[in-house]
Amino acid sequence: MIAVAAKVEDHPVVIELFELFKTPWEFFQPGSRAEVLLCAQNEIPTTAAKLVLIYGSELNAFDRAQSTPVRPLGARQMLAHGEKSFPIYGPSLAFENAANPALMEAKNESQTIVRIGYDLFSEIRQLLTVGQPMEHAATPTLERHVELLRELILRHAAPLLEIPPVPVGHNFIACLTHDVDHVGIRNHKFDHTLFGFLFRATIGSVLDVVRGKKNFGQLATNWLAVLKLPFVHLGLAKDFWYQFDHYVELENGAASTFFVIPKKGETGLDVKGNRSPKRAASYDARDLKDILIGLKNGGKEIGIHGLDAWRDVVAGREEKKIISDLTGATESGVRMHWLYFGEQSPAVLEAAGYTYDSTVGYNGTVGYRAGTTQVFKPLTTKFLLELPMHAMDTALFYPSYLNLSPAQAAEKMRPLVEFAVQSGGAFVVNWHDRSIAPERLWDGSYTELISECKKNGAWFATAGQAVAWFRQRRDVAFDRGANGIKIRTATGVDKNLPGLRVRVHATGDKFLDQTVRDDMEISLSA
Repeated sequence: MIAVAAKVEDHPVVIELFELFKTPWEFFQPGSRAEVLLCAQNEIPTTAAKLVLIYGSELNAFDRAQSTPVRPLGARQMLAHGEKSFPIYGPSLAFENAANPALMEAKNESQTIVRIGYDLFSEIRQLLTVGQPMEHAATPTLERHVELLRELILRHAAPLLEIPPVPVGHNFIACLTHDVDHVGIRNHKFDHTLFGFLFRATIGSVLDVVRGKKNFGQLATNWLAVLKLPFVHLGLAKDFWYQFDHYVELENGAASTFFVIPKKGETGLDVKGNRSPKRAASYDARDLKDILIGLKNGGKEIGIHGLDAWRDVVAGREEKKIISDLTGATESGVRMHWLYFGEQSPAVLEAAGYTYDSTVGYNGTVGYRAGTTQVFKPLTTKFLLELPMHAMDTALFYPSYLNLSPAQAAEKMRPLVEFAVQSGGAFVVNWHDRSIAPERLWDGSYTELISECKKNGAWFATAGQAVAWFRQRRDVAFDRGANGIKIRTATGVDKNLPGLRVRVHATGDKFLDQTVRDDMEISLSA
């Protein structure tokens, strides 16, 4: 058991951190029998805990009692620990004569004290609210904080019990999602989308072949699409941007989620109150009713690709109702069009009736905006959860973003899959509706990514299923039992979802997994 002494204003962050690092813990009370004390406040309480972890960026009584010189550092430092490093966004301290300047250890006969020179809960708050800048996108920073905490406990106070974010029978969760922005090229006549297609399919395709981003077969496919375009508009040829069936074929039974724009011609407002005509959809969700019902009946999920839901409760309810009326869904998830989002968006979306959001991610790169692969609860909500997005096709291939070739994109994505295999969680991918069609033709990269996830033991879940699995994990509670830790599941185990694991770490890399059962008790012995 871990006892946590923290400032009152940090208590919501403490609670959320220990939903992500799902291990037995409690807020510190005098006389606590906890084996570990995590202290993140100026006053360090008296404790008999075997291990005391003191976090903070300000000098305290412990620092003044030590002979090790302490040097204050400014914000935006990199903390090196073993072979890994991760950013610290707030101020920190360096312990100059310690083996590791980021950590200082002291021991007496019965206790180990480890001093960590940054404010843990301030860092977690930053990641869950503001997120990371793009230069640190490749670092799963929140998970690095958890790894460090876990490692220190195992080194000095093993054993440790946790419910890892890894579904039984699988190594991680893969969420294939699609933002439906266009549906068909027939909807575009003499607008920027059509003219952009014509340029990219002709001159742009030639340049892509020269740069190694497309092959001659794809060049021919694009030029042929341009020749077919008049017949598409006349209704004499199939609309090659209509790709729902093709996605079903490529995914070959794997679950996925389609986020659909509710209203045609509506731009919504940006953060400055402006409207961009380019943001308006050329289709109306109500015209897709039969398609959406067919996708849902085939195991796909239909979510809302919101326009103003991120900033306006009434608009959010209206957008949700349009899609819910079409599909009959009782619970709704949302991802905002163009990833519009603000500090108050989670609370606004919750008030509008959404159960999850999947907007937190990057437009211009891939990686960990919130520093994690886990579903989390924003600090301003009570029920709504956030499913962060990690990779988007346009970020990989657009010239104004990463501008990668298919081979380079595969290399860019591989570490994301490897980290998901190592640490669990949900790897969330966004592949737009037209991205497997001319002129983009990114279907090869998409199928390669699906294959990579399958090879590495992914459970393919809709966004809603992934959130439901994490919600089930969050419902697990721990109590002290007669001979160890008692595990309770609040609502029992949903048999339609993979089970939960309970993991008991001995020391180092040694651990034992079991499947969680309600009211099971785990005996812990060092």
